[in-house]
Amino acid sequence: MRRYKSMIALFAIFLTAIPVVPAILSHKANDIHVSELLSDDNGSNETDNSKDDIPDGKSFSVLDVSTGTVLELSLREYVIGCVCAEMPATFEPEAIKAQAVAAHTYAVRQQKLEAEHPTPELCGADFSNDSEHYQAYFTESQIKQYYGEQFDIYYEKISSAVDEVLPYILKYEDEPIIAAFCSMSSGRTESAENVWGTAVDYLVSVDSAADVSAPQFLDEIEISQKDLKEKLSGAFHEVDFDSKPFKNWIEIKSTSEAGTVLKADICGCTVTGQEIRSALGLRSAAFTIKFNDKDKNAEFTTKGYGHGVGMSQYGANSMAKSGADWKEILQYYYPETTCVKEE
Repeated sequence: MRRYKSMIALFAIFLTAIPVVPAILSHKANDIHVSELLSDDNGSNETDNSKDDIPDGKSFSVLDVSTGTVLELSLREYVIGCVCAEMPATFEPEAIKAQAVAAHTYAVRQQKLEAEHPTPELCGADFSNDSEHYQAYFTESQIKQYYGEQFDIYYEKISSAVDEVLPYILKYEDEPIIAAFCSMSSGRTESAENVWGTAVDYLVSVDSAADVSAPQFLDEIEISQKDLKEKLSGAFHEVDFDSKPFKNWIEIKSTSEAGTVLKADICGCTVTGQEIRSALGLRSAAFTIKFNDKDKNAEFTTKGYGHGVGMSQYGANSMAKSGADWKEILQYYYPETTCVKEE
């Protein structure tokens, strides 16, 4: 596990690089994956629904960035709030269960890391509810506001799903995994190595064809020459835009099997697709570009939504609709991991 510890801080930033409110797309979802059979402690595939298995007194402290206060939350309260913030309540129960296990795993891993290497900005908390850096979380009052008249129905649906899997987390080599997930992939999930530069045995590229049918899978935006220059200059200060004609400002040099732009050239400056995505606010780094010299704009077409690594929420929902249970979904998205009850 030594090789993973060195990159943990980096991954904390990316785990929720998806919108806090999945409903934006009819609500969000993500990418898919597979390996060895996930099993509980006794090797059974049956879910133990007994709340007696929930770790006694397990809780998390969350910094509310809007108020500056640190919230002390029970395990159940936190996981329910995360699932409400991270996955559409209209999704299948088995997909919601898979999301709950991922959320729980993320929290356990982050809590452990924060205890070992405290972050001053967290004011003693395990993490914050800032979805730009940590997993998203809704308080009950925020959930009520978000769901409105559907609160009772959706809250019951999500809390029931959470209760069925609350004792479980995912581990690899006896450590909580980096439970990355995204709304939807490009049709194939991306490897951690291609996105973050470090290979992770269980964050590999797998087929996620169902994502192609997800809402807003394809997205097109036009950026004027002026705005494009302004945004790229802000991100890449050394670029000389006068060195090449407009139609050659950005040249894609290599892409991954999943369609992610790995390397691109911006007027002689080598950058990654993820860097371009960040600079331009694109939905994903799986994009193509068409330059219009006449109108002086560039049209970017993206596939999917998010970084594309780990579990695809829309892919998970499709698997659930096809009859897969939550363990099968997690097995597919996080190969080589095991599902265990937290001690």
